[in-house]
Amino acid sequence: MNVIDLETYLPGPSNEPPSAGRELPGPPGPDRLPPPPDYGFAHYDTIFTRRGSDELSRAEPMSTAERADELVRLMDEANVVKGFLSTSRNAVTVEAINRHPSRLIGICHLSPYDGMRAVRELERLVKEDNIRGMSVAALNDMVPASDRRYYPLYAKCVELEIPVRIYTAMTYASDRPYELGHPRHLDQVAMDFPELTIIAGLAGWPWVNEMVGLLRRHGNLFCDTAAHRPRHFATPGSGWEQFLQFGNTLLQDKVMVGLSWTLLGMSMEEVIQEYLDLPLKDSVKEKWLYGNAARIMRVG
Repeated sequence: MNVIDLETYLPGPSNEPPSAGRELPGPPGPDRLPPPPDYGFAHYDTIFTRRGSDELSRAEPMSTAERADELVRLMDEANVVKGFLSTSRNAVTVEAINRHPSRLIGICHLSPYDGMRAVRELERLVKEDNIRGMSVAALNDMVPASDRRYYPLYAKCVELEIPVRIYTAMTYASDRPYELGHPRHLDQVAMDFPELTIIAGLAGWPWVNEMVGLLRRHGNLFCDTAAHRPRHFATPGSGWEQFLQFGNTLLQDKVMVGLSWTLLGMSMEEVIQEYLDLPLKDSVKEKWLYGNAARIMRVG
């Protein structure tokens, strides 16, 4: 079965210089003290176990072109025909997608604090660099998706006819509010921008029932399953029961998959097999893995 992946990554260590990283909450300055161990984003290392991380740390750094080539090779092995890619630098994303324009689709991130400069940069990225969508990550920006500072960017997405993918789940970064990605923030955006295609990235766990309700409520709201082990959608007591029930019936045309394979420490094939093992109708598996993304994201 062919697959379209809403969240893929460039494999291997980068030869790019390290980025400044995510800022700590609060005012910046040279006198900020280092955070305690296992605090903030460092807590993610206790949540996700990345298999093979030792081997990765010993590997030789690779250029963006080499990493993009390796990604496409792995996609070929797993029958992943398209992959949506977002990196910590828009320029890296652009380089990768323009090396493999028929396989990789770029999603950019722009800061809501940059106002109209960000709006102009979004237009440039779309028209000149082939970017096909925008990402909003409240856990990084530390303002929820319904904040008015995003609204000029949302309006430009409507004008450019590109989707916005919004981080929708609890954050495990313990230095900021856990509910920055609550699905309730999408309700106001969907009401104010009915022409905007909104993708709830990560599908709203642990607020799954509310996510299901909002997907039923708004015709322009969809979701993907990134950052979650597919097998747990069918695990009793996991909190995904209503998502799986409605995803197999009334919401079968609204769910797409994000493999998040390196985050989960798995191969693409292993993640895909867990989707194929879910108690879904065969026709629904095709929709989740390929058909819905081909239609909603306008790719094929």
